[in-house]
Amino acid sequence: MVNDDEILEELKRIRALLEKPPAPPPPKGSWNEFKDFISKYKIFGLAVAFILGLYLGGLVQALVKDLLLPAIGLAIPGMTNLSTFATGPFLIGDFLVALITFVIVAFVVFLAVKVVKRWGID
Repeated sequence: MVNDDEILEELKRIRALLEKPPAPPPPKGSWNEFKDFISKYKIFGLAVAFILGLYLGGLVQALVKDLLLPAIGLAIPGMTNLSTFATGPFLIGDFLVALITFVIVAFVVFLAVKVVKRWGID
């Protein structure tokens, strides 16, 4: 027959096996602290996303200014250059160009986020 002390000892051993090991001590030295900072806060991924975002924005701006706006100008009679469009004393053409560019960039970023989420990268 097993007594209560043996059961208690066995439960203590099981608990010790199931407990998580203590966290490793923080790295020593500036270089190791820097590597820990980079990996913990995912700074490298943020930097890559920022750089890609800059170039994606430039690409979309070129697409809008060089392809889409001339196509819009051809579709609207008498409007060859949308950026020179004016209503009375208000020159609203540049604003319209910026607005169209913003909407297209926002849509491209939305699509990129959907693709990344679908891939499970987020």
